Amino acid sequence: MGKKGIWLKLPLEKSDLVPIAVKEGFQYHHAEPGYVMLTYWIPEGPCMLPSNASHLVGVGGFVINDNNEVLVVQEKHCSPSNLGLWKMPTGFIHEAEEIYAGVVREVKEETGIETEFIEVIAFRHAHNVAFEKSDLFFICMLRPLSSKIIIDDHEIEAAKWMPLVEFVKQPLIQEDSMFKKIVDIFVARLGMRYCGLSTHQTLSKFDGTTSSLYYNVMDNENINCVGN
Repeated sequence: MGKKGIWLKLPLEKSDLVPIAVKEGFQYHHAEPGYVMLTYWIPEGPCMLPSNASHLVGVGGFVINDNNEVLVVQEKHCSPSNLGLWKMPTGFIHEAEEIYAGVVREVKEETGIETEFIEVIAFRHAHNVAFEKSDLFFICMLRPLSSKIIIDDHEIEAAKWMPLVEFVKQPLIQEDSMFKKIVDIFVARLGMRYCGLSTHQTLSKFDGTTSSLYYNVMDNENINCVGN
């Protein structure tokens, strides 16, 4: 039939066929709650089928109110090195969820605070994290639309509005080069000395779909970001 690669998707009710497929030369590719996917590359030489997803995508929300207070949380389950740290709300985005929508949802779920996405101010790329996957973590600036905190009892130990100066002075922030750099960038953004990436809906002729393109928009005469 001229095929070079075979994708074999076995639903849960046919999982008894997995050992048979493996015996015939199929290899695991990925699994979801309802199925397992296996592949078989027919020709000699390296397999040209695309690999399983290589990255997890996380988000963190910097939310600051008109009193120069930052929305911070303490997690119920964290590493010993982070005990006592007041941090921004964080989490993973869902499948087919936009970055800007995911960070708004995570902040709402953890703290009950409604927010509006403004910009991605930075992102981190790390490797061999959860499940040996690479990790993209987007730090976003959000505008609060409410003020009453209602914490998620399953994940969050405590949440509060903390003065920005107190947040910055935390030893765990000052001693960690990445955290400190993120805070420095955030403070620079507040002072209009830095521009992040806002989202813009664009249509591409390559695939005929609308997607989110993140870039900054700057005033031609100075560095101040416009539209925020």
